[in-house]
Amino acid sequence: MSQQHLSEQELIRRDKLNELKQLGIDPYPAPLYPVSHYSEDIKAQFTEETKEQFSNVTVAGRIMTLMSRGKVFFIKIQDNKGIIQLYVKRDDICPGEDKSLFDNLVKRLIDLGDFIGVTGSVFITHTGETTVHANTFTLLAKSLKPLPVVKRDEEGNVFDAVTDPEFRYRQRYADLVINPDVKDTFLKRTKIVNTIRDFLNEQGALEVDTPVLQAIPGGAAARPFTTHHNALDIPFYLRIANELYLKRLIVGGFDWVYEFSRNFRNEGMDRTHNPEFTVLEWYTAYKDYFWMMEVTEKLFERLAIAIHGTTDVKVGENIISFKAPFKRISILDSIKENTGIDVSEMDEEQLRATCKQLKIDVKPGLGKGKLIDELFGNTSEHTYVQPTFITDYPVEMSPLTKKHREKAGLVERFELMVNGKEIANAYSELNDPIDQRERFEEQVKLMERGDDEAMYIDHDFLRALEYGMPPTSGIGIGIDRLVMLLTNQPSIQDVLFFPQMRPENNQG
Repeated sequence: MSQQHLSEQELIRRDKLNELKQLGIDPYPAPLYPVSHYSEDIKAQFTEETKEQFSNVTVAGRIMTLMSRGKVFFIKIQDNKGIIQLYVKRDDICPGEDKSLFDNLVKRLIDLGDFIGVTGSVFITHTGETTVHANTFTLLAKSLKPLPVVKRDEEGNVFDAVTDPEFRYRQRYADLVINPDVKDTFLKRTKIVNTIRDFLNEQGALEVDTPVLQAIPGGAAARPFTTHHNALDIPFYLRIANELYLKRLIVGGFDWVYEFSRNFRNEGMDRTHNPEFTVLEWYTAYKDYFWMMEVTEKLFERLAIAIHGTTDVKVGENIISFKAPFKRISILDSIKENTGIDVSEMDEEQLRATCKQLKIDVKPGLGKGKLIDELFGNTSEHTYVQPTFITDYPVEMSPLTKKHREKAGLVERFELMVNGKEIANAYSELNDPIDQRERFEEQVKLMERGDDEAMYIDHDFLRALEYGMPPTSGIGIGIDRLVMLLTNQPSIQDVLFFPQMRPENNQG
């Protein structure tokens, strides 16, 4: 960044940086600094009875407030766990005649945002604040860019947070520093993932990895990102799903496999869609979608309790109960319940006319399955606030799903709706290779009609099925939407560290 683009504060900080160097103070010293204690641990554990254990502590963090009292500074630093106050006295950190460390570094050349470390003893001030009384002071990293100003009350609670999404999502590193609740969301995200992993591992499931670069973008109806492999001189696709690879492992003899899969879909962006996202998929041999519903209920109950201590979770203005069992209704009955129209016997033209009647715009190339999907999405999906399994989809909507054992024209599939959005999608998996080939061929016809989300034929997957795949049930759960739900966040960008955004115009 050129000097003319720097703010006054940025120029002043660079002058301070140069002065530090001239004084022989390294503004970016070697990284090893032996931190012994963290803010919240000190505040939770320090008492009169335990004070001997805190007579020699080393803490480090980013300066969030600076308050001068002449030869004394009160400094609050933020570390990995929270904020703690430091008491920095001139005569304590400069016990001899030379007071230059305090006069130059502490009084003049440190700023909000700098990283410092101190050693000292813990005490409680007359106002009742747990504080580290410093006897050494070390600059660990000079901050050249001021953080946005955040207003806090006397207890340090934020009451005027920085909320501009353009700033928050683009400069997440600064957002995490100045908005404490943001960090809590991501800590909960990790806890959600770990809870799921524990749940599956306890039941004998095996975590695996499958390819991100794929020759065929299979396993879902979506538009892929395309790239090129130079050595092989062939196109590759970033995966839109990992389903077909996990099923290959079921063919290979594993009974229960799962993967937290980073997927990529070259589609629109909104409050619930990001082109790069995380999905959990698992596949279990000798099970069906009825079994999968029961296991899914148990998992969601456990997640709610792990994050909130109860099965009742506040999401927006709603209290959502994750207490099993969840409601179940077929997709066709759902459309009828919400529109009064029975679409179960309609052909493609009748479905298109119904969409027109309900003022739902649909693309000309959509087949019967996509038209029913549009009808459900526009008339019914948003009505399911409490967890609800939408079941028994038309075969045209589900090219990888086993035909229903009792209901002609339908498949054994469910989607879990919560708070008006799909959170999970599951099947009794299609394991008939002849039927699967025919379904893929139907997808090719849809692609030829202009459906750019129709599936490709994966000939290797068909070959795997021909070796034989046992009866299997599988599920995909959108981790980002799940985290949104369990942390009460309104946008997918709030649960991704670095959501995709347009490049900045002023890269400098």
